[in-house]
Amino acid sequence: MTDTIFALSSGAPPAAIAVVRISGPAADEALQRIAGDLPPPRVLTLKALRVPATGELLDRALVARFPAESSVTGEALAELHLHGGRATIDAVSGALADMERLRPARAGEFTWRAFSNGKLDLVEVESLSDLLRAETEAQRRAALAEGGLSARVEMWRKDLLLLSALVEAALDQSDEDDVPADRSRIEAIATEMASEIGAMLDRPGAERLFDGVRVVFAGPPNAGKSTLINALAEREVAITSPIAGTTRDVIEVPVKLGGVAFVLADTAGLREGSADAIEREGISRARQRIEKADIVVWMDDSPPPLADPSKFVPILARADDPQRAALAHDRLAVSALTGEGLHELIAQLIERASRLLPVEGEVALSRRQRQHLELVNDRLVAFVCERDELLSAEHLRQVRAALDALTGRAGTEELLDALFGAFCIGK
Repeated sequence: MTDTIFALSSGAPPAAIAVVRISGPAADEALQRIAGDLPPPRVLTLKALRVPATGELLDRALVARFPAESSVTGEALAELHLHGGRATIDAVSGALADMERLRPARAGEFTWRAFSNGKLDLVEVESLSDLLRAETEAQRRAALAEGGLSARVEMWRKDLLLLSALVEAALDQSDEDDVPADRSRIEAIATEMASEIGAMLDRPGAERLFDGVRVVFAGPPNAGKSTLINALAEREVAITSPIAGTTRDVIEVPVKLGGVAFVLADTAGLREGSADAIEREGISRARQRIEKADIVVWMDDSPPPLADPSKFVPILARADDPQRAALAHDRLAVSALTGEGLHELIAQLIERASRLLPVEGEVALSRRQRQHLELVNDRLVAFVCERDELLSAEHLRQVRAALDALTGRAGTEELLDALFGAFCIGK
């Protein structure tokens, strides 16, 4: 944190504009050495950028500086808005690298400094990470809504401070008149908080939104699973062949349908009594994927398994075959060759997925966030039921610790390293 870092923080060159950021205690000094007199804070100013040692002109660019209290990193920050050619960026970066106390930034280091200096908490960092990797409109909106969790957590923290004060008062001064004789107010605050957190935990999580809704295509050999997946993906991703048992292992294909992320899984054909050990293993894996799937496109003419019929979408596959088209059925007829039923199948998949995905505008919890809030909720419920004041105070301490872990006030270095390491250089 005593180093001053710099990096290209805009898109890859060539581009119309390239933004190079400098952050750290020597940011103003570096800006002055390369651009001359410092501009007023937070004002874009046209400057001639020169090599400090020789005075050679590097570029004519807009520059800005931000004091620590008003910068995104919580420390002195400067920005150079350069012409976006590779040679210009390389020349300016080389001049900065030659300065003492400056070094290139590591991946995620600007965001790390914002977190370390209290400009962002861990929930906001995760929201930013999700926003950077968003590929669908739903993912983008969910990432923006996720940032609202920090404000909600801060309100819970204030309620916890009040609860802790009331419990400590009841514990230390229970014989005084100004301390309530019952726990009605304390329990009301804790119950309302637990109710809010419980409602948030009941919502669908963010995993399916970003990782994709898992759709498994299952049925007997030669049902047309691979051909259908290729048609939905609009590219050749699975090997197709009239030979039974061609697909031996699970093949996963990420696609976006109607703005929703899906992972389509092609599986081995289901049949009994195969003499091929590899095919039997493929069938076993197919059945495992069916159990774990969010949605199963069932391409067998027999009824789907009754274990969980709600996740099955039965279809009449290979509807272009005249013999199959004549079958009496109440299923959606689909042909990957003619395109019959493809749009209807996609519509069904999107409709099924909408039941599993977060409601737009609501906070969708990540797996990590859910684990901490489940602990918070569990300890709050235990607090409401507890009559021993000492144990009540301990339950509240555990609640505060879980919220601190959620926002990053407490946590492991391994978690933080993994999270910030996923950011790009310059962010």
